[in-house]
Amino acid sequence: MKGIAMQNVMRWVGVVVGFGMVAGLVGSAGGCKKEESAPVVAPTPSGGGQGGAGQSGSGQAGSGQTGSAAGTAAGAAGAAASGASVPSFSLAWSEYPSWSVFGVASDLGLIDGAKGKQGTIEKKHNVDIELRQADYDPCLQMYASAAVDSVCITNMDALNPSLARKSVMILPTSTSNGGDALIAVGVTDIKQLRKPKKVHGLTKSVSEYAFVRGLIKKGEDPANYEMANMDPGAAAQAMQTNQAGIEAIMVWNPFVLQTLKTRKDAKVVFDSSIIPGEIIDSVVMSREALGRPGGEAFARAVAEAFYAVCARMNDPKLGDETYVALGAKFSSLGAAEMRVVCTQTKFYSTPAEATALFASKELAGVMQTVSEFCVKQEIVPKAPTLAFGKWNDAANANADLVFDSSFVQAK
Repeated sequence: MKGIAMQNVMRWVGVVVGFGMVAGLVGSAGGCKKEESAPVVAPTPSGGGQGGAGQSGSGQAGSGQTGSAAGTAAGAAGAAASGASVPSFSLAWSEYPSWSVFGVASDLGLIDGAKGKQGTIEKKHNVDIELRQADYDPCLQMYASAAVDSVCITNMDALNPSLARKSVMILPTSTSNGGDALIAVGVTDIKQLRKPKKVHGLTKSVSEYAFVRGLIKKGEDPANYEMANMDPGAAAQAMQTNQAGIEAIMVWNPFVLQTLKTRKDAKVVFDSSIIPGEIIDSVVMSREALGRPGGEAFARAVAEAFYAVCARMNDPKLGDETYVALGAKFSSLGAAEMRVVCTQTKFYSTPAEATALFASKELAGVMQTVSEFCVKQEIVPKAPTLAFGKWNDAANANADLVFDSSFVQAK
């Protein structure tokens, strides 16, 4: 997202630095990190990436994986280009509750994230899924530059890349249901936050989107409020340590949970549950990759792996261990904390839920609202053409971004 603006950092951009700063203060609160950001074509150098404290700090998701993006480009062509019998496709993912699922799926042997190896689901669909883990910004950059075939991304961030690389949302994974929140100290009425007061958070991002939309839902005019750009980790730490001038912040988990736990007088003014279904996490794939031999089988395999882990999460016998495994991929959270996080990041955990979302009239309205916001905030140069239905239908041939639920029903 580098080419747009320094502030176009993804939603979890400050997690690596921010979580590191607050970890000592919050103890076991852990660190989830989805940085949502405004759609951008390449990552901004000022961001830390959505990915996460655990990944980036350990180097697991860092230079080793992102640095080899060029190799991933070759991998995207994969076996098909070399004449091998099993076509290979790549998926870039970063730490986030519903995206860390793919790391768990690999650990369970459902898929094997290493190129050239297969898990049980890959064998079933006769495809090779290469997992490329990195921070969020580099994931978006890899996708925008066609270095990977698919990426874990928000609906808002999917807009800009689709203008240059026609894309298909093949799988919705979750939606923010309280994981983004406006937190304030000493405020009993939202009107107390009107100018000249400032709300600190990441501008030109999902944080700003949730802030503006929340104000509108509360009957307030966003023009009466000011959001001051600040790294979410730094904003959370400032409030937790009683820094002067930081009375209100707009952040996401883990910063929401950490701040409320550390600063007992901090209260949630509103959160993303006020705008249900508007912030959508997903897997997006290029139209070109879908059209290659094995492309649709790859999409179905990705969906099946996701639902297999979701089923384990909902299994009374396997639930706790699966949440622990998921938390290990998401800032080392335990089962109890991870259950809270996944309540505030509601999973589309079954094919029926995904199908209902893509078939709903509400989704088209949500995407129009998101597109208009991004154009107004100059996050995208223009609104992409959106379509809902089969990606290869003639009627959708010219669409920049298609929402296709046909892959969630694994064949």
